[in-house]
Amino acid sequence: MSASSGLVEQQAKDLLVNIEFETARAGMDVLEDVPAEATVSWITGFVPQEDLGVLKRGAAENGWALAAADPGPDDMVPTKLKHNRFVKLLNPLTDFLEVLPGYQEADISGWFLLFFTIFFGMIFGDAAYGALFLIAAIIGIFKTIKKGVPPVLKLLLLLGTSNFLWGMFTCTWFGVDVELVPEVLQKLSLPLISNVTAAKSAYDAGIVQQNLMIFCFTLALLQLCIGHIVAISRRKNLRILADMGSISMLIGMYGVILYLIASNQYRQIPLLMPCVYMFFAGFLVNFIFANYEGSIGRSVLESFKNIISMILGMANVFSDIMSYIRLWAVGLAGAAISSTVDKMAGPMLGHFIFFIFGILLLVFGHGLNLVLNALSVLVHGVRLNTLEFSGHVGLTWAGTPYKPFKEVQEKDGS
Repeated sequence: MSASSGLVEQQAKDLLVNIEFETARAGMDVLEDVPAEATVSWITGFVPQEDLGVLKRGAAENGWALAAADPGPDDMVPTKLKHNRFVKLLNPLTDFLEVLPGYQEADISGWFLLFFTIFFGMIFGDAAYGALFLIAAIIGIFKTIKKGVPPVLKLLLLLGTSNFLWGMFTCTWFGVDVELVPEVLQKLSLPLISNVTAAKSAYDAGIVQQNLMIFCFTLALLQLCIGHIVAISRRKNLRILADMGSISMLIGMYGVILYLIASNQYRQIPLLMPCVYMFFAGFLVNFIFANYEGSIGRSVLESFKNIISMILGMANVFSDIMSYIRLWAVGLAGAAISSTVDKMAGPMLGHFIFFIFGILLLVFGHGLNLVLNALSVLVHGVRLNTLEFSGHVGLTWAGTPYKPFKEVQEKDGS
């Protein structure tokens, strides 16, 4: 079976090519009862600007008639993204999710990859898990380096590094109690977010939890503001002011959330009223310019017509920032599962008879936790990029991939 798998795959590819060509031929208009030499048939499609010269040469060499024009505003233009080597690491994920920005939409792949990498590390949150990912990625890279390393292994290497660093900074190693972690590993952690600090007293634990919450909300503010900056870079009218108003609303709501949610009995976060003023000032600017199309009066009138959605938008700012607390909550849940597995298996490891069962429990428990964390990354880490962040950019992921109509001829001996 394995010897013929390559032949089966090649035949499947050939069948797909034949289907594509037959589909294109079926779409070509042919008049009935008219001699073939007296009819004209044509095929339409899209070609990138930089490839138009190649198409023109092919038309000249084969005697084809060719007409080219820029796409119109109502044309369903496919999307072809241009990425550098680093941003291409995101392709395995976006291909799996089948998400693509529309032709007229912004490409946020670079920001998507940056923040998704951070989210991945925070959700898994265990340096030992990160080490496992790094080992798997390195082994896979060495095995495939001659044939070409698959992008998914490069992505795994990046995500494993993020996971390892976050777990190292928080001193989380397979959920083991921090007192049992070697001192050298404890010293590698960051005191502001480290479990080493949290284990000292209730006060320190409260401060560490508060710092983690502040970090999540700060990530929210940073990413969502970047979303509006991306939108501003594409604006050509006074709607820029609406995005600036939205940024003001985000900053104001950030301060309100820190005061209401992140403050605790150990440390209060001030500046509530200045943040409230900043929020409502931003809302006023956004209200005036959100629907601007050449006239401020018409823009304000349109906002009044949509007053319900404008007011709901205020609540959305709160919910969008609050959504990022899931990074801390999901990571905390994963750490709790790891700790529970360790405590269940610990007594078994001290008895020779039950030692094997203890090892099996550890493997099963941590394996299950890895699966749950992977699902959490897909649900939460991806959501923050494709929903909250994309919403502030104005991105709907309405794109279709650019698949050129072609036939590839393989060289002999290749």
